[in-house]
Amino acid sequence: MQDPLTARPAHTGRLRVLVLGATGTVGRATVAALVGRGHEAVCVLRPRPPGQAPPALAPGAVRREAEVTCPRALARDGLRGERFDALLSCMASRNGAEDDAWAIDYRAHSDALALARDAGIGHMVLLSAICVQKPRLAFQHAKRAFEAELIASGVDYSIVRPTALFKSLSGQVERVRRGKRFLVFGDGALTACKPISDADLADYMVDCLERADRRNRVLPIGGPGPAITPRAQGEMLFDLIGRPPRFRHVPLALLDGIIAGLDLGGRLAPRLRARADFARIGRYYATESMLVMDPQTGRYDADATPQTGRDTLRAHYARMLRGEAGDDRGAHAVF
Repeated sequence: MQDPLTARPAHTGRLRVLVLGATGTVGRATVAALVGRGHEAVCVLRPRPPGQAPPALAPGAVRREAEVTCPRALARDGLRGERFDALLSCMASRNGAEDDAWAIDYRAHSDALALARDAGIGHMVLLSAICVQKPRLAFQHAKRAFEAELIASGVDYSIVRPTALFKSLSGQVERVRRGKRFLVFGDGALTACKPISDADLADYMVDCLERADRRNRVLPIGGPGPAITPRAQGEMLFDLIGRPPRFRHVPLALLDGIIAGLDLGGRLAPRLRARADFARIGRYYATESMLVMDPQTGRYDADATPQTGRDTLRAHYARMLRGEAGDDRGAHAVF
């Protein structure tokens, strides 16, 4: 189900867009896409600690500092009583932990939506995640709660649910480069995804501002090409390096045992409880495909997963191996 780039309509005018989450990898790409198409991107950034350099944004983007978890500060220092055509959010909790998830993925978004509605902003583009179609984790429930609130708000919405991002599949590049085996759970074919680059996802999100057919819709989206399993990712990486594939198969029972042990220890040490939460996130991604799921059967369907863009995971791996791209997972490394 290809979303042809040629379907994009002619540019219809300059939009003034309030952007949250502008400093993440998708956020930076989205701001660049907005500015590149002639729109005004007003980016609300969290206040910096003294002496910290400002984050890099596309030239021409407007920077404003405001604490996004404080509605009063967001209104005073972010919106400033000005007119905006749309609110676009790439904001997400840093690590998916329960407290952070509900504070950012739900509450901060809910407060921003209320301010946007009061300010007369008629459209919100929200970066969500395809995994919320089968919610089991705190951040998934928080995202779903806000999605439902946005849909019921009366504000036009475009809820974008991408499949796996390139950065989430890049954690083993350096490991393999150093001569180690590629880790897979089970046989390496338990899951599949259609990975999408930051740039292609950014273009898709800006399209949502310009295309009427993407309003008031939940929009799953993946990158170009067929769905790919973890084993195929490893084979691709070894092929680029020029070595025969070597895998280490990790049984899911081992991960379950680690989670059980951390849960037990977490009764006494909150630090271990947080690690158990992160391990559960890892197990989810080890066993669930990042594809559209048929709600009737519970089965994932690669053919039903829309795709867009031109960037491929293979080309991304090749850039990483040449030192032209880095590992940008940051606090999301567990993902």
